[in-house]
Amino acid sequence: MLLAHFLLGGFMNNPTIKRPKSKRERDNQLMFWLFVGPALFAFSLVIVIPFFIGIYYSFTDWTAASTSANWIGLQNYVQLFTESTQFIYSLIITILYSAFNIVLINSVSFGLALLVTRGLKWQNIYRVGFFLPNLVGGLILGYLWQFIFNNAFVQLGDTIGMAWNSMLADRSTALIAISITWAWQYAGYIMMIYVIAIQNIPADLIEAAQIDGARPIHRLRYITLPMVAPAFTVTLFLTLINSFKQFDVNFSLTQGGPWTLFNDMYIWGTKLISMQIYDTWASQNNAALAQAQAIVFFILLTLISIMQVRANKKKEIEA
Repeated sequence: MLLAHFLLGGFMNNPTIKRPKSKRERDNQLMFWLFVGPALFAFSLVIVIPFFIGIYYSFTDWTAASTSANWIGLQNYVQLFTESTQFIYSLIITILYSAFNIVLINSVSFGLALLVTRGLKWQNIYRVGFFLPNLVGGLILGYLWQFIFNNAFVQLGDTIGMAWNSMLADRSTALIAISITWAWQYAGYIMMIYVIAIQNIPADLIEAAQIDGARPIHRLRYITLPMVAPAFTVTLFLTLINSFKQFDVNFSLTQGGPWTLFNDMYIWGTKLISMQIYDTWASQNNAALAQAQAIVFFILLTLISIMQVRANKKKEIEA
């Protein structure tokens, strides 16, 4: 008996020998895969497998209309950076557009969050009102604001005696118009993230600062901003990703126009990278080149996102 107890105890305590799973552990593992398995299968079927198939097609001359695809190596990628002026331009303006959007949307959203957390009367109604534009579809939103920019603003200028051209008539103002339109839609969503973060700030910190005579600007700088730093990491990431992927508002508001001169060539002035990939596939019927553009876009977006999250995490630790 002593020998059996000694051997059994050594078996149970030996970290190199796996203990048999209990029935409860096996049941929990089974339930885990029953719930996660279908979602994981669907994700693999819709995202993972097409992604790797797309990588393969980016090295071919596939046109989507043909059942055959010939291997051509890096030819599509070389063409992107040597012959595709529109792709280079779309990449540049997408980066500029995204940088402007990050500042605009987060500034507006954080300002609205501060406004609706001050204990104002009907503040919940204000929150709903600011959030409602997020429920409007991007295509509908683009056509709605197209009417506003082309008609309402122009007629307003005529009414007050100032000749205003449509913001969509010029490349630089058209990009700003896309940002304004999307900020109107997306700012309410980002605002709700900031509202939750602000509401989680301990009330005793605010009360102690008020007792010590801290001004509102000091409370904002030394209490509110450091305490909502994790929210900034999330909101900046979401704004960055969705700005780079902007398609529906771009498509319905400007259709990629107006024309602009770049490297001695006339190209689409507001065609962001997502719309450029779509047009390469749909209009030019060059699916392989579109796949190569998508892969370059994916790599660029991944690198920028990782750098942004790391930078924000570092600031969280410092705060």
